[in-house]
Amino acid sequence: MPAARRTPRAAGLPPAAAAPARLRVGIVGAGRVGAVLGAALAAAGHDVVAAAGLSAASSLRAARLLPGVPLLPTDQVVAAADLVVLAVPDDSLPGLVSGLAETGVWRAGQLAFHTSGAHGLAVLDPAARAGVLPLALHPAMSFTGAPEDADRLAGAPFGVTSAPEHRPVAETLVLEMGGEPFSVAEADRGLYHAALVTGANHLVTLVAEAADLLRTAGVADPGRVLAPLLTAALDNGLRRGDRALTGPVSRGDVGTVRHHLDTLADRAPDAVAAYVALARRTTERALASGRLKRHEGAPLVDLLAAAGDPAGSR
Repeated sequence: MPAARRTPRAAGLPPAAAAPARLRVGIVGAGRVGAVLGAALAAAGHDVVAAAGLSAASSLRAARLLPGVPLLPTDQVVAAADLVVLAVPDDSLPGLVSGLAETGVWRAGQLAFHTSGAHGLAVLDPAARAGVLPLALHPAMSFTGAPEDADRLAGAPFGVTSAPEHRPVAETLVLEMGGEPFSVAEADRGLYHAALVTGANHLVTLVAEAADLLRTAGVADPGRVLAPLLTAALDNGLRRGDRALTGPVSRGDVGTVRHHLDTLADRAPDAVAAYVALARRTTERALASGRLKRHEGAPLVDLLAAAGDPAGSR
């Protein structure tokens, strides 16, 4: 193995250990996730030797988080590395792994982990057949490309999928990056990822939708109104689940919901479908948890079914 080259510490991360770098790391996908993980591995004492990134944003991000690390073609990054970090979009991952296998660049003894929440180990089979140790390490955290992303990695939970004999390696890498590992079975990766998308990506859409409606209602600073309400709702929801539900659905106030639908149809018609879908699911959960009695929920179910039927009318 060539002599280790120290990689400068990225701003916002703790100092690297005094021990020499242990693995040569290649980052494939120097985007919002890959660059941050590369910086964390460098801070842990590993040697980030190369990265691959096509966009101008990736180049700027790599320059900030991985100073001095060259941007190279993907096959050269993989060839140079003992540990390959695959931080590319979900749909690109299968073709990337199999394409690299066809070039013969994977080699026995390498480590490779991908950061996709949707995929497990199966997507790495072409690399594993070449003798690569495959791992799926997904940071359950939202990265936006902002400087604070490096700080968000500290203590972030990582969904880990690996063979039992590789679990110590997977957990060690997560801990070195500052994360907290937890296990996700191969068969559960799809459901696990759908849960996170529902909770994070859809939450952003929900907040932005609420803010737009407030602006339409003449509220100049929606964030000021929403911040305390949504913070309390999130805290209550995490601690109490369905028992934290409040509002017209939980009270069976069908008249209020009908008025909302009429108002949205008049003032914000693009928001009607989302309101109906969320109110229906809220009604179902309120009924299932006992927050709403059957006789109280029946009029809501009928109203929302009609509202969600293009042929129906309110």
